Amino acid sequence: MKATSIGLGIVLLMTMLPCCDPVSGQVIPDGSVNTRVSQSGDLFTITDGNRVGDNLFHSFSQFSVPSNGTAFFNNASDVQNIFSRVTGASVSLIDGLIQANGNANLFLLNPKGIIFGANAQLNIGGSFISTTANSIEFADGIEFSSINSQPAPLLSINVPVGLQLGNNPAPINLQGTGHTLTNTSGLTLAPLIRTPHPTKLQVPSGKTIALVGGDINLNGATLIAETGGIELGSVISPGLVNLIPSAQGYTLGYSNIQHFGNIQLAERSLLDISGVNAGSVQIRGGQLRFTDGSLILSQNFGARPGGEIRLQTTESIELIGRTSDVGIRGGIRSEALGIGNSSNINIITPILTVSQGAGVTNSTLGSASSGNINIEATATYLSGFSPTNPVEVTTINTSTLGSGNAGDLFFNGSSLLISDGASLSSTTFGNGSSGKVTIRNTNTTVIGESPSELYSNISSTTFATGNAQTLTLDTKNLQILDGGAVATTAFFVGSGGDLSINASESITISGQGRTISSSINASTLRPDPFLRQRFGLPDILTANPGSVSITTPKLTLTNGGTVGVTNQGSGNGGNMSIATNTIQLKNQGFIQAQTKFGNGGNIQLSATDLLLLRQNSLITSTSGGSGNGGNININAPIITGLENSDIIANAIRGQGGNIQITTQGMFGLKFRDQITPESDITASSQFGLSGTVQVNTVGVDPNSGLVELPANVTDPSQKIATGCSNNQGSSFIAIGRGGVPQNPTQEIRSDRSWSDTRDISAYRETQTVQAQIPQPPETLVQATSWQRNPQGKIELVVAKSPPQMPPALTCAAVVEN
Repeated sequence: MKATSIGLGIVLLMTMLPCCDPVSGQVIPDGSVNTRVSQSGDLFTITDGNRVGDNLFHSFSQFSVPSNGTAFFNNASDVQNIFSRVTGASVSLIDGLIQANGNANLFLLNPKGIIFGANAQLNIGGSFISTTANSIEFADGIEFSSINSQPAPLLSINVPVGLQLGNNPAPINLQGTGHTLTNTSGLTLAPLIRTPHPTKLQVPSGKTIALVGGDINLNGATLIAETGGIELGSVISPGLVNLIPSAQGYTLGYSNIQHFGNIQLAERSLLDISGVNAGSVQIRGGQLRFTDGSLILSQNFGARPGGEIRLQTTESIELIGRTSDVGIRGGIRSEALGIGNSSNINIITPILTVSQGAGVTNSTLGSASSGNINIEATATYLSGFSPTNPVEVTTINTSTLGSGNAGDLFFNGSSLLISDGASLSSTTFGNGSSGKVTIRNTNTTVIGESPSELYSNISSTTFATGNAQTLTLDTKNLQILDGGAVATTAFFVGSGGDLSINASESITISGQGRTISSSINASTLRPDPFLRQRFGLPDILTANPGSVSITTPKLTLTNGGTVGVTNQGSGNGGNMSIATNTIQLKNQGFIQAQTKFGNGGNIQLSATDLLLLRQNSLITSTSGGSGNGGNININAPIITGLENSDIIANAIRGQGGNIQITTQGMFGLKFRDQITPESDITASSQFGLSGTVQVNTVGVDPNSGLVELPANVTDPSQKIATGCSNNQGSSFIAIGRGGVPQNPTQEIRSDRSWSDTRDISAYRETQTVQAQIPQPPETLVQATSWQRNPQGKIELVVAKSPPQMPPALTCAAVVEN
């Protein structure tokens, strides 16, 4: 919708402004400087101007070049920079030739907008900077402005340092008939053939072509800067875009810019920096969109490494391969055709979408290495295939077809979705190795396949003598669904790469496509006869696969989901190590290490909580030929196998493998000599010796956690019943000052009063004892407090309570609490 609106705006702009008439072009000076224009038909010769040092200044009220017309800057050959501004209210329409003498750089400044028609061309010796900025700023602070033009402006001898843009700068639009690149071999990774193009904007080798303004739209346009630089910058907020001199002319800096606009390349537009030493491309914007086979091309024919291809946006980048029947799919291609490395590709954006057969590829065909691909994207979506050629799937790939190595592929972001047969991969078709593939993000999903039965994948692959390199995936959650794959693969002599996956939360592998099951696999595979003939592959493979290492809290394999190391050639199987809390295999989930001729691979499974197999699931390490079965080592506290789920280490002619299981409890699985419809553990051989099965059941220690009890658990005397409750009287003891010390060795203190303790009963008279009527004894009650009586003596008292009857004499046992 946005592209349609932009295109409609261009049409309306061209119909409303008389200056945009491609026939009635006008080049008219404004009189503010000494610019003179002489016209002969459609030839406009521009002379004089104001020269300050190596800088030449021109000023126009209108600047438009008609179809087949020419605007000729007839400057002195020693001029280094030509600054031409447009101060009127008209858009500049360039549909003819702009020409200048010598090696001067040409700056075209028109804040009202610039349109380059299909017939626009350049014939200059330096770089070309076209901008809708308000002014050009110099090192001494002087500005050459189209907004504040003066009759005799103060001009500078210094070099330009920046382009000062205002609010909502006007757009820059380019039109053309589209590129004419071809691929005669029909192979996707074969180098493109560049053909002369009649309509293009081209600067000399090693120079820069830069377009800086508001929205920038290329419709069939071709920009060529062989061994030079192409700069596209879309800015929608005021600020200074820095001009940084470089060996290739100028590099633009955007550190002062806050907000960016939109850039679109459509109708087979082309940015070409190929050459003896490939140049560089920088695109800065808010949104960037490639459609209809539009392309960035960098072919390096020389000995030095190519420059950088850098795409950076604040909102999104969308690469759409084909929306019609065009000859070349769109995207970004960097190729090394000499001994110098190809250009690195760097993409930085919040959202990256690559679809409909588009490609981001970096390859080498010789002894040089291909460049790297680095992607920094919060969300990345790779999907689909060319609507006109289902075999041509969407891809991000580094590759080698020669002795040089493929570059590395690095992805960093939050989410990655690969679907409908799309691919994120590094490949070797030659003697060189593939590149390393490294992915670090939060959520990764690989799902489905294309109508041509090419499955979605993240992979490192060798089709030749070169080795496949490592694939490392560090993520939070990994989902592989409906025939998708994460794999390292060897199809010939070169070894397969190691595969390492660390998922901090979970890995889920589920479902089947029409050709393969969803899988994580390190393998050596024998392709079908058509592919063997196409790539010149032998019938017998000698390569060895890599190893698989998986670390995650939860691994789930369902509906045919597989983790495997496979060798269909003459070599041995690879090794597999899985460390997790829980492993669940359901409905034909498989963990397998299989070979066709060599020894089966080894499987090491460690689960801290549970290993569960259900519904015909399988853990197997087998050999189909003369090799021995592999070894399986499982360590899990609980192992459960149900519904004909098996653990197998079998062989055909070789010896069966060894199975060692360490667990606290195993349920449903039993050792058997042969496979049955039950859940089995077997290590047999059809024609050789059987292997061994050892199950170490680690029980719970019965003494664990017990406390040693004392020999005498209680005092027996405390269990004897107490009789005669009246014996249990209360007592109250008060120690006064009188008496002798309790210990005869203690001294008598001087504060002790004397008391006569002699018995004087013999000196008393005997009195008649009166008979007394026995009275029932009073029941003693324990004192609860004390008080001082009127005589000053202390008395023990008890709270007033109802009279109590004396207890009956009894010797019945009384049990104490």
